[in-house]
Amino acid sequence: MFTGIIEAVGEVVETGRRPNGRALVIAAPFADRMTVGQSVAVDGACLTACACGNGTFKVDIAASTLERTVAGGYGTGSLVNLERAVRVGDRLDGHLVQGHVDGRAALLGSRRAGDTRFLTFSLPEDVFATTIPHGSIALNGVSLTVNGLQEGSVCEVAVIPYSWSHTNFFSLRPGDEVNVEADLVGRYVRRALEARSRESRISPGIHAV
Repeated sequence: MFTGIIEAVGEVVETGRRPNGRALVIAAPFADRMTVGQSVAVDGACLTACACGNGTFKVDIAASTLERTVAGGYGTGSLVNLERAVRVGDRLDGHLVQGHVDGRAALLGSRRAGDTRFLTFSLPEDVFATTIPHGSIALNGVSLTVNGLQEGSVCEVAVIPYSWSHTNFFSLRPGDEVNVEADLVGRYVRRALEARSRESRISPGIHAV
């Protein structure tokens, strides 16, 4: 479990292939304090550290993860948002983020109002269906508040100066894709409503005599 508060922006220093996936070596300021088996969110995708040391850690990425995340596009020099798993008793400064990426969102454009940047993304339809104005969403692992929604599965978020300079958002250009994870509460509400709808269609109606 994560909070969507990015600890550091790491850099991919090595890439490699593995059966049905790929391997990445990432440089991070906290890498030497990590242990093998520890969970880390890389652009919001929960991955497991397979090796640590010398200022880097290694992760293996399965084919299923490559299909629904931006990890397949990483190359040497790619910048990635990093967050280690939250510990019991820590403050929850963002929102509950599982690290289970739902898909990819594309940056449509940006505008600036004072020091704040407003970014507009095209969301997958299933993520858009669970997203509400002023609710939470995780983009590249960053906990953000939904500033507004538009037709066509479009979502706008506001990025304050601190988040802009402490994440990899500054490197994004229109057309670039990011990992997106829907709000955890919204996921379960939608699932419950879908299950109730199915039951109502299957169960015979009850009629008063």
